[in-house]
Amino acid sequence: MRIVLVGTVRSTQVALEVMSQRSYNPSLLITLPLSKAYRHSDFVDLRPLALKYNVPLLETTNINDVEVMKHLKELKPEYIFVIGWSQILSKELLTIPSKGCIGYHPAPLPRNRGRAVIPWTILLEEKETGSTLFWLDEGVDSGDILIQKVFPVTPFETATTLYEKHLKALEELLLEALYLFESNKAPRIPQDHTKATYCAKRTPEDGFINWELPAKKIETLIRAVTRPYPGAFTFYKSKKIIIWEAEYMENNTYYGLPGQIQKISSDGIIVTCGDEGTLLLKEMEIEGENKLNLMDFFKVHEKFGINILELYRRYLALEVKDVGR
Repeated sequence: MRIVLVGTVRSTQVALEVMSQRSYNPSLLITLPLSKAYRHSDFVDLRPLALKYNVPLLETTNINDVEVMKHLKELKPEYIFVIGWSQILSKELLTIPSKGCIGYHPAPLPRNRGRAVIPWTILLEEKETGSTLFWLDEGVDSGDILIQKVFPVTPFETATTLYEKHLKALEELLLEALYLFESNKAPRIPQDHTKATYCAKRTPEDGFINWELPAKKIETLIRAVTRPYPGAFTFYKSKKIIIWEAEYMENNTYYGLPGQIQKISSDGIIVTCGDEGTLLLKEMEIEGENKLNLMDFFKVHEKFGINILELYRRYLALEVKDVGR
């Protein structure tokens, strides 16, 4: 079975290991060069693994590049698996493999097509999600379903735990899919497009914490964008603070302004939110710094967030220059 694998993240790593450990070594792995690792927060350098399994490797930033397609046409693959790659395959590329192109999506298609699906699953407070292998077409996650696995989302799910669940599901799906291909029993189950929903792209800036929001909403955001994603963040004394873990406090005994620090202890920092609810911030870091001493750095009754007065003072202190010429 001649397979080409395309991807650059942890799910690609899982696919490469599953295929290679069961004697379905890809004939080619297409991935991003290391210089473009910043494009994916869950980027994995797949070169050592490709070397271990003796899989030829091609690096590119554009899967639809003329040279890439020329290489693929010469290789004549039966299947192209696209697992962990954000670009849409061109119509010409879709026709290259003799039996089809297979995509992977961490959602129960047709629900939640699109981008940033794992964070959105948590933000939308979904009770159930799924992993799907499907036949790629010219649309966005709209092709016929090959195989799908559905599983529950817990009320305390984080991006980290949900990501791991998807990796486990992907491993199981790939094993079954390879068997289906080998036995010529691979199905094509049309999606019900009337039930499709779509998730929009998210950027690191979308992790900014608005302390005016209810405590539960902020806690959900923190869970949704924690590792392997860039994390929820706020500001304190002009430094960017990334918050990786927080706990919603049911019994509120503190009252204060949104973003105000109420207590500092070895357990973390208690902060008031917009509904006068509170969060216990349990794991944080200052961006670009290795250690964060909570007792020394933070002060009770000071506030997280952007200091509007300080920004205004800085604005007034700026030199006004003639930019009209």
